[in-house]
Amino acid sequence: MRWHKRLLVAGIAGVVALAASACAGGQVRGAGGTPQPSTGGTQATQSTENDATFVYAPNLDVVTDWDPATSYSNEIIAMTSIYEGLTRYDAEAKEVRPRLATEWSSADEGKEWTFKLRQGVKFHTGATLDAEAAKKAIERTMKSGGGAAYIWSAVDKIETPDASTLKFTLKYAAPMDLITSSGYAAHIYDAEALEKNEDDVKNGKLDAGTGPYTIDSWQKGQETELTLKAFDDYWGGWRPEQYKKVAFRVTPEITTAWQLLQRGEVNFVQRLNPQLFEQAGMTEGVQAKQTPSFQNLLVLFNTAEGPTKDVRVRQALQHAIDYDGLVAALKGSAQKAGGLVPPGLLGHTTGMEPKQDLAKAQELLQDAGYGPDNAELKLTLTYAQGDEDQKLLVTLLTAALKKVNVTVEARAMAWNAQWDRGKKGDQDIFVMYWFPDYADPYSWFLNVFRSADEVSFNLSYLKDEAIDKAIDGLPQLTATDQLAADQAYADLQKKIIQDEAAVAVPYVQTYQRALTADVLGYVDNPAYPNVVSFYDLKPAS
Repeated sequence: MRWHKRLLVAGIAGVVALAASACAGGQVRGAGGTPQPSTGGTQATQSTENDATFVYAPNLDVVTDWDPATSYSNEIIAMTSIYEGLTRYDAEAKEVRPRLATEWSSADEGKEWTFKLRQGVKFHTGATLDAEAAKKAIERTMKSGGGAAYIWSAVDKIETPDASTLKFTLKYAAPMDLITSSGYAAHIYDAEALEKNEDDVKNGKLDAGTGPYTIDSWQKGQETELTLKAFDDYWGGWRPEQYKKVAFRVTPEITTAWQLLQRGEVNFVQRLNPQLFEQAGMTEGVQAKQTPSFQNLLVLFNTAEGPTKDVRVRQALQHAIDYDGLVAALKGSAQKAGGLVPPGLLGHTTGMEPKQDLAKAQELLQDAGYGPDNAELKLTLTYAQGDEDQKLLVTLLTAALKKVNVTVEARAMAWNAQWDRGKKGDQDIFVMYWFPDYADPYSWFLNVFRSADEVSFNLSYLKDEAIDKAIDGLPQLTATDQLAADQAYADLQKKIIQDEAAVAVPYVQTYQRALTADVLGYVDNPAYPNVVSFYDLKPAS
């Protein structure tokens, strides 16, 4: 996200992987309350006022990095309840909403931004939020250079005209109201407290946020890995009926999570396979929720070396994917993609929906010296261990390519191992999910397709100066001329997908959640993948 964020992308047995943060990676497991001898796990509590526990059942370990400056992984599902940014994106309204800032304005054609801070906000450390504290947090994140710190790259300087005012002067125009809503690296925190207590932060014994919840306990590697408790002095206040405690019960197997949900031992399962989701919709005591997401699947081709260095081979691979068959088999948990940018974001295109064409694939392979009448072509591919959706893609692609004398040596891997291998550039095809750091498509282009001396998520190894230059101009266009930005995104997608054939994009995920029926107020926000806004929920009386 980015384990790093992209762990979220790896997924598990029919579960949507969430990364780079974006988006590549796996998904989180587990949530719970008090251990129960009968199950060895935790029990969701919804009985007495003020002690209700919301139990989240992710499928992978929750926390990889407790530092709000560099966190870029699965912990987004907990960190967004502990830390807050200046703004928050409302995906339903498609608007940026106030958070720690109550109002903001821009000047100098988007190169100056002024934010007014909310009054009466306390950090969990007891310190009071003011402009100087917010400035120190942002500057510390910028200095770290880790995770999604790149979101602040437009910032030239930050000033504090008074205790409630932050003024940003930018090197170039950028949509700072949107950037400050990012799920990663936009957190405002007590930087002084973190720097003085680095070991306690690293070990999950201290947090320095302003959010409604604070760390109660963290037991790395345990089934109930993490519990959060209400921060009594939260600026938003508390009502008696709200959940005062949240537990994350790590549950790798989707069938186990489903059983726990039916028994009321967990309240939320972030992803079910199509069969279980259909069953959830017909099960008493369970509510099934379905929401379009900003998360898509990327099939990245090695443009730098090996047989896929030939653009004809990459184009053939694009034509070999059974896009319609894949989406049909996923039974509502995915929609066919139309380019790199999912619907609902600036830059989404129409008319780029891919189609399988095995005759064209064979023709392209023949031109490249492969195909049925030539020597067998062998390709290596890696994908996320435990992700049934990715496994289905690989199965269909392997079968289709076999018909044209291409053998795919596919290997399912844990995300960290897959990512480490990908950075070495020693495989032909790399499969991963991606989602944006904030509700804008820039993350796909900057992180995945802009060239870099040290490969991180540019796992197609694409190097093109014209593409780099166009990517670098996207933030300023977005801030000053959205029509031009929309066209720039469309042009880049055609260049990357059609001309360079660096990637195939089979589908955009549709989030399919299951909750116990007594949870009220749940709304999915795809701008924050797999995040539950626990503060907005309450158990039915």
